[in-house]
Amino acid sequence: MKYNWLQKFFLAIFVTQIKVVKEVAVAAVVVVIVVVVVVVGVVVVGVVGVVGVVVVRVPVVTAVVLASVIVVELVVAAEISVVKVKVVVIVVKAAVVVVVVVIV
Repeated sequence: MKYNWLQKFFLAIFVTQIKVVKEVAVAAVVVVIVVVVVVVGVVVVGVVGVVGVVVVRVPVVTAVVLASVIVVELVVAAEISVVKVKVVVIVVKAAVVVVVVVIV
């Protein structure tokens, strides 16, 4: 099929919009996952804090870190731009730090 200049123009806009929508959607999903990880982390830490068992705290930190790594891997798998990956990595690190500080 041959497109005239107007069709090419609208096609280009359409393709660009799909890419933007995809990136925004993935970014939104990542934010939700990070929030869930933090909330779950804080809840678990709260429960562990009440129990007051040091032995249980180490697996919690490990679990949160692993969850964060999974989040980052998901972002990379979703082919998001490098800047967004960096932002997500920073957010995840911040989340881990917050959770670890709460634990300690």
